[in-house]
Amino acid sequence: MTGDSGVSPTMGADQLLAAVPQLVGGPNVTGRSLIQIPGANITFDHLVMVAAAVRSELADGSRGVVIVQGTDTIEETAFGLDLLLSDVDAPVIVTGAMRNPTLAGHDGPANIYASVHAADSASMHGLGVTVVMNDTVHAACRVQKRHASKPDAFESTPHGPLGWFQESKPVIVDSTRVIFNVPADQAREVRIPLIPVTLDTDLATWEAVIESGIDGLVVAGFGVGHVPENLAGLLIETATNIPVVLATRTAAGSVHTSTYGFGGSERHLLEGGLISAGWLDPIKARILTTLVLRSGSQDVATAFLPVRP
Repeated sequence: MTGDSGVSPTMGADQLLAAVPQLVGGPNVTGRSLIQIPGANITFDHLVMVAAAVRSELADGSRGVVIVQGTDTIEETAFGLDLLLSDVDAPVIVTGAMRNPTLAGHDGPANIYASVHAADSASMHGLGVTVVMNDTVHAACRVQKRHASKPDAFESTPHGPLGWFQESKPVIVDSTRVIFNVPADQAREVRIPLIPVTLDTDLATWEAVIESGIDGLVVAGFGVGHVPENLAGLLIETATNIPVVLATRTAAGSVHTSTYGFGGSERHLLEGGLISAGWLDPIKARILTTLVLRSGSQDVATAFLPVRP
């Protein structure tokens, strides 16, 4: 993004590569511009298009692919692409910049440099889609944007990053990859709202959303997966008709299964038919739920098995 009166997406792939002269003499890199939109405008249809472009590039002989986008939605798009490309072994890296070119200390070139070398590294194979920002390698299913503007905005929870970047190569200390069951067909349009539970939550708002004809629901509950007792009955009733996924709104940790027993506790809700998001945060739980339902499958529960406690 560049501009004098507020930055906007204007730079294409060739311009981004030209801003990293240190790549000369390194891996052979070609640029391809797909779309120029803010990260906030990315849709699931865009994800399907980008996944197809990745497959095309790899089929044409590329050893790896780097995707550059706005950081607003990197934690969502990286996870969505990881689900859509679960059978791909080659490195697929998502990166961006926290500081645009009009600011001192612009981090875009450094992130592109690290990402290109990561995409060319044998140690990155089999890790799935990863995010490379601020010399750190994050798994798509764990990365979160935890600050609005700092260069070190991205963190990985609950297990920490996969590794880091030094001396022009990635150093991987955790090679764990979580594979989810997401069918390839993504033709169906679905509505999956994500609603956080808050103090003295407004039940009428939940009722209005549920009655609006949604295809599924993600609940960001208190603590280890709690909701007010007056909301629990509505969610359990809703779960008899559509998938209702229970996540925790806390920054880290997992939905529990049997610690608490009061009305609205995680045990009450899960026994009532809600689906545990495990350690996936609510944002990623919505991505996974949406991609499963877009395929026409209703087996959301199976998709979440890899991250349940």
